[in-house]
Amino acid sequence: MRILVTGSSGAIGRTVVSGLYASGHTLRGIDVLQPDPGLSALLPLGAFIGDVTDPITVAGAVSGVEAVVHLAGIPEETNLPDALASHVHTTATILEAMVDQGVGRIVYASSNHAVGRTPRSDHLGTDVPVRPDTFYGVGKVAAEALLRLYADAHGISAVALRIGSFLPEPSTRRHLSTWLSYGDAVRLVEAAVTGPVDGFTAVYGVSANTQGWWDMEPGLELGYRPRDDAEAYAERIPSREEDEQECAYVGGPYAVEPLRKAMR
Repeated sequence: MRILVTGSSGAIGRTVVSGLYASGHTLRGIDVLQPDPGLSALLPLGAFIGDVTDPITVAGAVSGVEAVVHLAGIPEETNLPDALASHVHTTATILEAMVDQGVGRIVYASSNHAVGRTPRSDHLGTDVPVRPDTFYGVGKVAAEALLRLYADAHGISAVALRIGSFLPEPSTRRHLSTWLSYGDAVRLVEAAVTGPVDGFTAVYGVSANTQGWWDMEPGLELGYRPRDDAEAYAERIPSREEDEQECAYVGGPYAVEPLRKAMR
């Protein structure tokens, strides 16, 4: 499949590009950073350099692809204007280009922080009300709303991946529940690109963690088959005083930290 990966030079972008390329997909990237030679070799459809809020750049990047994997965005808390530009405006620009060019599938890197202030339960479904814990989370919620709008209005198939803790390995007690391994991230994205999707769907992005507490069924329905389990690292992760507080809410520490000012 011909796939555009936004944010292709980022941490998750490089991982996804490498994995999708190894699975036989033909890729194009777009990022504000110039790709290094190793990454460029994995992008036979080329690499666009530019901001994903620029309609002209995005139109060129979308041209000729069959699906978009949208990973671009500021990966941390910021102020509200920056969060909206990074997560909402980029998504709107991509969706408009997809409609114009007849591209029917988008996979979006949302976040568990879209529901981050939800108290932890042993089985959290994707149907819980949105409850962001940060302006970052607000941006993800708004982007998910855009995906649903374009799915309803234009028939686009859209998958929002509410990613947990994308890390080489878990390092806290909370990560034993929320970890998403690099390998499973690739498997999740590929399932979301190629699996059966009718309209909009949200999926929790986590590995097959023994201590997991998010509903895996929506991902399994797409064909996601996670192979890794944070439990393999459990014995080497020390207990900390802050563990109880971090594990009390979906968003972990972000859900209990003071909220920044909306404007700077």
